[in-house]
Amino acid sequence: MILTLALLAGLVFAWLLIAVIERFRLDLRFTQALLYVPFKLAYRIADNRIRIARSANTPVIYVISHQSRIEPALMLSLLPDDTLHILDETSARSPWLEPWRELGRTIAFNAEHVFVSRRLVRVLKGKGRLAVYLPDSVEPDVKSFRLFRAVTRIAMQADARIVPIFVAGTRDLPMSLTPKEKAPRYWFPRLSVSVLEPMTIAELVARNPDMASNTNALFDRFAEARLYGTNLDRGLFLAMRDAADRVGPSHPIIEDVISGSLSYRKLFIGARVLGRRFEAVTAPGEAVGVLLPNANGVVLTFVGLISAARVAAMVNYTAGPASVTAAIRTAVIRTVVSSRAFVEKAGIDDIIAAVEAGGAKMLWLEDVRAGVTALDKVAAALLWRLPLQRQQASKPAVILFTSGSEGTPKAVVLSNRSLLANVMQAEARVSVSPADILLNVLPAFHSFGLTGGTILPLVLGVKLFLYPSPLHYKIIPEIARKVKPTVMFGTDTFLANYARTAKDGDFSSLRFVVAGAEAVKPETRRTYRDRFQASIVEGFGLTEAAPVVAVNTAIHSRDGTVGRPLPAIRMKLEPVEGITEGGRLWLDGPNMMMGYMSADRPGELQPLEGWHDTGDIVSIDREGFITIRGRAKRFAKIAGEMVSLGAVEMLVQSLWPEERHAAVAVPDKRRGERIVLVTTADDANAEELRQFGKKAGAAELMVPNDIIKVEEIPVLGSGKTDYVSARKLAIDRLGLGVAA
Repeated sequence: MILTLALLAGLVFAWLLIAVIERFRLDLRFTQALLYVPFKLAYRIADNRIRIARSANTPVIYVISHQSRIEPALMLSLLPDDTLHILDETSARSPWLEPWRELGRTIAFNAEHVFVSRRLVRVLKGKGRLAVYLPDSVEPDVKSFRLFRAVTRIAMQADARIVPIFVAGTRDLPMSLTPKEKAPRYWFPRLSVSVLEPMTIAELVARNPDMASNTNALFDRFAEARLYGTNLDRGLFLAMRDAADRVGPSHPIIEDVISGSLSYRKLFIGARVLGRRFEAVTAPGEAVGVLLPNANGVVLTFVGLISAARVAAMVNYTAGPASVTAAIRTAVIRTVVSSRAFVEKAGIDDIIAAVEAGGAKMLWLEDVRAGVTALDKVAAALLWRLPLQRQQASKPAVILFTSGSEGTPKAVVLSNRSLLANVMQAEARVSVSPADILLNVLPAFHSFGLTGGTILPLVLGVKLFLYPSPLHYKIIPEIARKVKPTVMFGTDTFLANYARTAKDGDFSSLRFVVAGAEAVKPETRRTYRDRFQASIVEGFGLTEAAPVVAVNTAIHSRDGTVGRPLPAIRMKLEPVEGITEGGRLWLDGPNMMMGYMSADRPGELQPLEGWHDTGDIVSIDREGFITIRGRAKRFAKIAGEMVSLGAVEMLVQSLWPEERHAAVAVPDKRRGERIVLVTTADDANAEELRQFGKKAGAAELMVPNDIIKVEEIPVLGSGKTDYVSARKLAIDRLGLGVAA
């Protein structure tokens, strides 16, 4: 009995002692600290940033992501005790929350408190504090989005500052509000409180002045708190391992048509075995080439390189020997990982010769596997959770080579942090979960295929099915019928071709398709909607942005645009002579590249300083939707007028929708430049196009007089139109020769 009492006394003393420490550490009331201690101990909460919320000048509105039943108790323990908390009906009545409700002022949510907001404005104008709990949804429905409008209106009337708060990890608790299949349950996950600096609505709007919507400015800021709820400084390997811990090491995470399915544990074991071999033949921080198709092997190799603190340089084996040799030399790649079976099947011996001509040696996966001992496997099985080298998020992780659709490819260096940031930016906009299956046909040397189609599922616990070539138009629909993916990535060119060969039920499992790299044509969008009941979510990105910049979503979608910018991305438009609508887009954000490497300074990082010039001409409406007007290089200057070649292609596509087209500019002695149409339409003629353009209200300058007919439009391995080849073809056919 005495021992029991002593033990209880010791526990009470420890509780009181920790409460005193928390009281002074976070400047809480003692009763707040006392009730906060159980949460602190159970969930090892990272809470240093709550000081930002507590010290915010009034009037202030705390906008809290309501993911579970625990947030009200946490916030009542941590926010100043004079804060008025607007609770949902369940939280306002739950008996277990009664001790925490006594810590502050609370009212139950109803329409009167939000939509008739005079009382709340009076509270705020009286130097008050307000805590609003908004539903945890990256794609809120119309009803939920009204809450953002109401909070925005209240904040503007009271000139209040907004402080977004997101508690990372609570959606995995047993009391989570997210369905179990979308968020695995854990009793004691580690929690982290993400708090952003106080800003007024006017200050939020001023960050992206080309977007004038007050409500969207609040919505974007709220999503930023979710983004920074992830520790971006942990790096890719640890982020992937965290996902394995969340969904379970035995959770199937990758699969291909040859090797079958691998769980997280098997993935990390295989990656560690490979990583050990990479360590033996390369140096820390060295760029190691990866020349592999979309299959389990490329994921194992990539994770192994990241674990070993090597830089994965993704070699585009479809770019041609000259480009491959240039890439090897530019990034100073001494070792390239590949597979003999792949090289033989793909018939790319010339690419291997180009690699060796650039000064690199081949490391064959077949040889690596042959040298693996039983001891290697046992060691990897025991230590699979540990990276081989210290992980540094600020260090380079990947080198990607731009598509070269308009010229010589450039080497883009991306850090662990920028890649992880882009994944979490996308996760804060598009709803995916471990309940999804993602079918990725885009190659890993394509930035969209790497970040969205490979890294994102590994970090978020989404099962990934890899298919080695996006060009197998008849096979991929059959694969989709068997795999039953809920999400697929692709480009318009690929998606349109899959639809032509697919049976009606092949893509019936899809919730949505994420499309990028080129504009989605209306007929492609219509086909997937009508035949497969799948929406195409169009986005926009560039390799330098790791790559996703903007995307349409369920609540924020507008046809003809590429969506709104991801959280924490800042944009500005620079006026362009001759273009009245829109301007040249510049970007800044946590996902931007470290810099370029160039052929004239091999292996030397030329860091990005400040804003990045995308070279894209865009317009942005007041809601933030981006419309691509064209690349700066994709404008022709005809008799002093700027004409968008992209707009020409859209005009031609409207007339001959079943065919493929490319508009290019060639030299013209009289007017500077003229437009040539390269098309697969056998019956295309200039007079019909001229009459159609006249009816459509198109300017006479933008209607091509020269039409070059081809069987196939040149495309790059990424699926984009190869405009360099298309222009050369047009020049050759027209006999312009060196005049180009």
